[in-house]
Parts: sequence; structure tokens; C-alpha cells
Amino acid sequence: MTHIVWPTEYLPGNTDNYVSNEIIIADLSAADIWAQLINTEAWPVMYSNASEIRFHDNSGPLLNAGARFRFTTFGFAVEGKVVEFVAPANGEAARIAWHGWVEGNADERLDVHHAWLFEDLPGNRVRVLTQETQNGKPAVALRNSLPNPMLNAHQEWIEGLVRVAIAARR
Repeated sequence: MTHIVWPTEYLPGNTDNYVSNEIIIADLSAADIWAQLINTEAWPVMYSNASEIRFHDNSGPLLNAGARFRFTTFGFAVEGKVVEFVAPANGEAARIAWHGWVEGNADERLDVHHAWLFEDLPGNRVRVLTQETQNGKPAVALRNSLPNPMLNAHQEWIEGLVRVAIAARR
């Protein structure tokens, strides 16, 4: 199976926090999933931890290569920039990733790499994978919380993404 492409400074195992969530579902395609995730208006419907989404150049609500956006998650106002944007095509996996950051001093600063991969599988199935690494003291606090709130929230997001894609397909 295809894997996430990591920038060196965000390689899992070398960061303060890392989570991975995956689901494989029948009767959806990578294109079905892609269409829902790039539409940030749908994020609060599929993920209760995303709000106040806006684009710096008013280009939204659809993500695109290089898009600069901001949203609130886990109580943090996260600035984001899309750094990987590969739509599904010709049997190749779709990829989207953004670098996110929260400004602040050493106790508040947070840097993340959040990546998604959508891969069509044999038997009319699709693999949906999301992984995130984080650096900074807030990341350490999240990592040390049990259960890990990021792991659980991203599971909600991935399952909500599938739910919205199924509804859109009907």
C-alpha cells in the first residue's frame, strides 16, 4: 500500500506527537473522498473539532495547492498552508497535506504536518489514511493525555468524512 510522504523535520518517531488513523470501506472511491475533504465548508459537519475556517485570500472553501487558511481545532487557532495536493487520477493515490502552526512563545508554539492519502483498492474499496505529527510543548501535552485526544478526534474526522462521502454519493 502507498504511504505518507514525510518532510524530514516531521518524520514520525522524531516528533513530539504522532497519530495515525485509517479506514477501508467498500463502495466509495478516492475521488468520492477527495471531493469531500477539499471542501472545508463540510469540515464542521464531519468533524466537530473544526470551526472558524477561513482563507487568507478569500479563495475558499475548496482547498488547492498552496492555499493559506486558518481554522480552530483543539482550542488552537491554526494557520495552515497546503504543501501537497495530488488529486486522484490514473489509479494513483490521492494526497493532500498541510503544514500548520500556532504562533506563540516556546510554551505555546506548535508546528504540525497533517497528511491524508486516499487509495483505490481492488474490489471497489478505498483506503482512507490520515496521519499527523506535531512539535512543541502543546504536542507533548496532547501525547501525554490518555486517551490521546488527537487520535480520537481524527478517528471522528475520518469516519465523518466517509459518512459525508456516502451521503453525497446517494
